[in-house]
Amino acid sequence: MYRSHNCGELRAAHINTEVTLSGWVQRIKDLGAINWVILRDRYGLTQLVFDQERSEAALLERSQKLGREFVIQIKGTVIERESKNNAMATGDIEILVSELTILNEAQTPPFTIEDQTDGGEDLRMKYRYLDIRRNPVKESLIFRHKVTQEVRNYLSKDGFIEVETPYLIKSTPEGARDFVVPSRMNEGQFYALPQSPQTFKQLLMVGGMDKYFQIVKCFRDEDLRADRQPEFTQIDCEMAFIEQEDILNAFEGLTRHLLKEINGVEIEKFPRMLYDDAMRLYGNDKPDIRFGMAFGELNAVAQHKDFKVFNSAELVVGIAVPGGNTYTRKDIDKLISWVKRPQVGALGMVYCRCNEDGSYKSSVDKFYNQDDLAKWADVTGAKPGDLICVLSGDTNKVRAQLSALRMELAERLELRKPDEFAPLWVMDFPLLEWDEDTERYHAMHHPFTAPKPGQLELLKTDPGAVKANAYDLVLNGNEIGGGSIRIHDKATQALMFDYLGFTPEEAKAQFGFLMDAFQYGAPPHGGLAFGLDRLVAILGGQETIRDFIAFPKNNSGRDVMIDAPAPIDDAQLEELSLKLNVKS
Repeated sequence: MYRSHNCGELRAAHINTEVTLSGWVQRIKDLGAINWVILRDRYGLTQLVFDQERSEAALLERSQKLGREFVIQIKGTVIERESKNNAMATGDIEILVSELTILNEAQTPPFTIEDQTDGGEDLRMKYRYLDIRRNPVKESLIFRHKVTQEVRNYLSKDGFIEVETPYLIKSTPEGARDFVVPSRMNEGQFYALPQSPQTFKQLLMVGGMDKYFQIVKCFRDEDLRADRQPEFTQIDCEMAFIEQEDILNAFEGLTRHLLKEINGVEIEKFPRMLYDDAMRLYGNDKPDIRFGMAFGELNAVAQHKDFKVFNSAELVVGIAVPGGNTYTRKDIDKLISWVKRPQVGALGMVYCRCNEDGSYKSSVDKFYNQDDLAKWADVTGAKPGDLICVLSGDTNKVRAQLSALRMELAERLELRKPDEFAPLWVMDFPLLEWDEDTERYHAMHHPFTAPKPGQLELLKTDPGAVKANAYDLVLNGNEIGGGSIRIHDKATQALMFDYLGFTPEEAKAQFGFLMDAFQYGAPPHGGLAFGLDRLVAILGGQETIRDFIAFPKNNSGRDVMIDAPAPIDDAQLEELSLKLNVKS
């Protein structure tokens, strides 16, 4: 056998035990007459010792030829360590080696396999199999496994059935771009990789599987960022014979369970916030409510003077930065430069200091007196010692800009603490949103989302005012899950397709199978999908998902380790009836 124990389990109680260990050489300390080697496997580290007095000369000589990351097997005796190391779980013992077998030699790795490495991100992604040997990545993958197991066990105990759905499906025009797969056997036709198992899980409800879940890979051909990959994993769930409240209760339960079992945190309340209020108070539909700085709309108290910048704005809105009056003028100028960056896009920022003596000093004192500024403080909730930051402009743009500033200030003030968790339901999204480019409405979520009860008739008169029977679960300023009550009858679904600009022929060609299924007794149903990658990262105290994915893509959607995507040869292209107009 290759090992009797792993490298993380030996303790003082094992002294005088004969053991066999296998693993990778982490570090070597060669003093000539004595040689120490740190051996590593998935479970931990163990120190090996070879010395002139107790080891055969040939064995000591062989140990001196070892290099970092050599794969070795040793046999030896557990002995007490003279200089104990409290930083190692096995720090009370070491192994006096009697046999050494080199299972595989290794080249010197391109970066150090240590918790704090000298390898940059691109280099580590190229050699991801080496990066996984490092504790931070290894522990993140183990953490993901633990979360996934808790999810699977919880849902199974709650009566959910895990069902696999197809990966090769039909492309649809709604949503993000599909990844498409040419069919060799059906010339000129293509599969698409699923952005979600949406229609399949609805068909499972028609089929009577009234509680379904799946931990499933999904694919979207869209621009990437730190918390988004072209392929991602969902905890996909659907329930039949339910109302919205049933779904919220079910997945509050799952989230509460994960926070308790994984993080040791008890969460009692899951506040609920309307989409319109989230946008008004925080400027986005996934607000971080671990801290304050809610927006104060200042039109009524700022547009009565001769300051044209505010008077011409659709919205004047501000936040109170706690303790911000300590900022120097240089600090504030840096904030102004930050909001004027192209990524934020503000034209400038007005500020007002709230002094400890109750007086105010603003960058627009020429236009506003102390009574005016006191009203600003009242609307934004500013206290003595705070700083009021004010932006103005078109409503949607300025809310997004102030939201970005709020989050940036929270980072600088260390208000976004990774060990604090604040879940939130955001409810009643618009059912449709107007697209200026196509000059028509698009489904804000997807075309199978039901309108709120009693609002169906509004589709005919004021489609932009219709609210969706939809909900997002937000955790610490990140959307970790979203879902809706679905349309479950053919007539309503046909009406929805009509308002989304589908002709009856297009609707039938794209979704006829679902419409047909509704004619055979579809139950009321709805569901929710968690983004597993993002959920795991947040539970792990991070917001970047890459370290929780074994083999992630970079920001260009490339796998730099295997060099994909890559050209395929002409024979394959011909077999697929494809021709490329670009050079390989």
